[in-house]
Amino acid sequence: MPTTRINGIALDHDRTGSGPPVLLIMGSGAAKSAWHLHQVPALVAEGFEAVTFTNRGVPPSGGGPGFTLGDMAADTVGLIEHLGIGPCAVVGMSLGARVAREVARTRPDLVSRCVLVAPRARSDRMRAACTAAEIALADSGVTLPPRYRAVVRAMQNLSPRTLADDRQIADWLDVLELAAADGPGLRTQLELSAADDRGEDLARITAPCRVIAFADDIVAPPHLAKEIADALPEADYHVVPDCGHYGYLERPDRVNRLITEFLRAPQTTQG
Repeated sequence: MPTTRINGIALDHDRTGSGPPVLLIMGSGAAKSAWHLHQVPALVAEGFEAVTFTNRGVPPSGGGPGFTLGDMAADTVGLIEHLGIGPCAVVGMSLGARVAREVARTRPDLVSRCVLVAPRARSDRMRAACTAAEIALADSGVTLPPRYRAVVRAMQNLSPRTLADDRQIADWLDVLELAAADGPGLRTQLELSAADDRGEDLARITAPCRVIAFADDIVAPPHLAKEIADALPEADYHVVPDCGHYGYLERPDRVNRLITEFLRAPQTTQG
């Protein structure tokens, strides 16, 4: 796997396919491999080049705790410039959507379009309490049994429809037990995911945007994603039914269609 030193750390990244480049930014604690299950094959099939990377603080990329959203955006900018792919389309998931917004705001010359998947511009009381609890758990040094952790992640990130499907949930629990979020930067990423956007920053984003929310998402519920779409100068908004925060994995066909149709559409104001 290729790595490139950007801003003093090694960034694990991949380039797949050929055509107009699309940079994909993953959320808290996740590696670039999450995109390769469904989104990368769909983009390549549609004639795009998919560029993925693992954010700092999550192996196999380098970097320890204590970084800022600006650092993550600078990593993304540095990778775009190093690969010579700007201006390009950018797709961000959850915390990755926050990074994508920051890149689009500070370096509009590098972002042609922006897809924000499961984003939120602020944490309401419940979301703030959940993040604070996760940080407190991380600070406690307690190690949860892998199966227990998998069950909690399933309850937090999957839809009731998936949770009620015995065959699907058995597979999900096995995957989640093996795919534990980890890394020296996880705590910092959790803190950044809880930070609030400033409304004036969203208003400065000039790239056309598509906001994709998931109907059963309790981590980034649709009403918080809608606030982002309403604040952006040029954006449309879509809600995918029957999926939770992992909607890009639960309903990949619908999500992929929303992404590729937006990237293929003429560059006019989205309704």
